[in-house]
Amino acid sequence: MLSLFVVALVSATLLPGGSEVWLARLWCLGEPVMMLWLVATSGNTLGSLINVWMGRYARRFQDRRWFPASPRGLARAERWYHRFGEWSLLISWAPVIGDPLTVLAGVFRLPWWRAILLITLAKGARYAVVLYLAQAWLAPLCQ
Repeated sequence: MLSLFVVALVSATLLPGGSEVWLARLWCLGEPVMMLWLVATSGNTLGSLINVWMGRYARRFQDRRWFPASPRGLARAERWYHRFGEWSLLISWAPVIGDPLTVLAGVFRLPWWRAILLITLAKGARYAVVLYLAQAWLAPLCQ
C-alpha cells in the first residue's frame, strides 16, 4: 500500500507516473478496494497540493530570467483562470492539463480548503472509475 501512495503522489506532481496501472495491479492481487481507493486518492491529492504550494510561491520569482512563464503568458493564464475559475480543478485528474491547473490554483491563491475539496473530489472520482473498470474488465485476467 505504501508503494501505491508513493506512485500516486509522484503521479500528481509534474513528474510522470502510472498510478492507475499500479492501482489495478494491487486490485488484481486482492487488496481491499476501499483501502486502495483511499490510499490512491490521498497520495494523488497530496501530490496535487504540493503543486498548489509550489504555485503559491512561484510568483515571487516571476522577474527572474529562468521563470517558465513570460509576463504575457502569465496574464493569459490569469485571464483563463478567472474565466473558468476554481471549478477547473474538477479536471485536475486529467493527464497533461491537470498538473498545470493545480499550479495555477496556487499562483492565483485559491483558498486551501477549496483546493483540497475540489482536488479530492476529482482524484477520488478518477480512482473510483479506475477500480470500477478493473472490476469490470480485469477480473477474468486476475485469476
